[in-house]
Amino acid sequence: MALAFGSALPATNYAAGTVEQSTPVIGRNVGELLDFAKARSPSWRAAQAEAQAAAERVQPAGALPDPMFKVELMDITNMGETGVQLSPAKVGSTQYTLSQQIPFWGKRDLRRGQAEAEARAATRTADGMWLELATEVKRTYAQYWLTDRNLRLTGEIQALLGKMERVARTRYASGLAAQQDVIRAQVELTMVRQELVSLESEQQGMKAMLNGLIGRDAMAPLAQPDLRAAPAAERTQLTALFDRLAAQNPALAAERERVNAAEQGRALAAKNWYPDLNFGVTPVQRGNQVNEWQLMFEVNIPLQFESRRSQEREADRMLQAARSRVEAANSRLAGELGGAVAALNAARRTEHLIGDTLLAQSEATFEAALAGYETGRVDFATLLDAQRAIRKAKQDLYKAQAEQQLRLADIERIVGDEL
Repeated sequence: MALAFGSALPATNYAAGTVEQSTPVIGRNVGELLDFAKARSPSWRAAQAEAQAAAERVQPAGALPDPMFKVELMDITNMGETGVQLSPAKVGSTQYTLSQQIPFWGKRDLRRGQAEAEARAATRTADGMWLELATEVKRTYAQYWLTDRNLRLTGEIQALLGKMERVARTRYASGLAAQQDVIRAQVELTMVRQELVSLESEQQGMKAMLNGLIGRDAMAPLAQPDLRAAPAAERTQLTALFDRLAAQNPALAAERERVNAAEQGRALAAKNWYPDLNFGVTPVQRGNQVNEWQLMFEVNIPLQFESRRSQEREADRMLQAARSRVEAANSRLAGELGGAVAALNAARRTEHLIGDTLLAQSEATFEAALAGYETGRVDFATLLDAQRAIRKAKQDLYKAQAEQQLRLADIERIVGDEL
């Protein structure tokens, strides 16, 4: 027996107590929620902004330092013959120096390369943040769907128990059954009504969680949920998924970019043994004329040997740490992937077992028990047990279907793409 469910209720503005017709109803499938999240989610926008900010560091990292301009007033008392003079035309001489520092050859390229690697790592980290958000949406949507299915099933069970209670009352009125049968049926109905209240509350909570994840008002309406089809078994072969993990996982790619940045940092630390240069040109003014020019060449002397050795050791350790993080991330993700695929396969087998065999057996058992109770061949306790078996089989079936969606979401997060 199945119950008919009405169309979705209009969106309600609970704060104002009025119906809000302008709020769109989304959520017929998880893709609609993901599209909304990608367009509106504040956390996704924040991750994108951070990645863009990291990209803006590339150009300054490889740029020359700003040039320096210096003015020197020489002999401001004119050998003691005048008071202090601050006018360039009245002092002994005035030197105007324009200088430019130039890092040793290769340092700017290394700094730029390091910043580019860090920017790419930030972009991949943002991609990973989106995957985390999408996974949370998918998992919550699957739980929301499961709650909705259990709510519908409980409504069907309520109608079924109502039929059983009417049969018990009819048989009791005819003197063919004990009053206890009627009371037991009514107790079961009361328990089901209590469960309906709990499930309705849980459904509202799941709806608020979903809306919050995608950056929507918590009380915004959602359509009746429907699960996407699970991929065929051949698309979840572990060997192929391991290849996709290595090629596409953004967290792993971000760690590889950090290795690249650490390699650039190690090379830059080695370059610090070479001096930076500073060139300048100085026109000299005497009176109102510039009649002398000077050229300046400066170089720093890298005498702080221990300091530079420490910088090299630091860069070495950072590179080792970055490489170790790649290995750790690869091992962790491979383990998570193997566990998720195993759980997906188990849920798939459970669904087939229940859907192909157990559910049909439970329904046949209930029909036989109901017919037997109506003719007095089966007691009411047996009929209740048969009803409970149907309910449990359907609950387990829905749970297995939702479990597949949960594991599918985990797998897609790990491999970095939809299956």
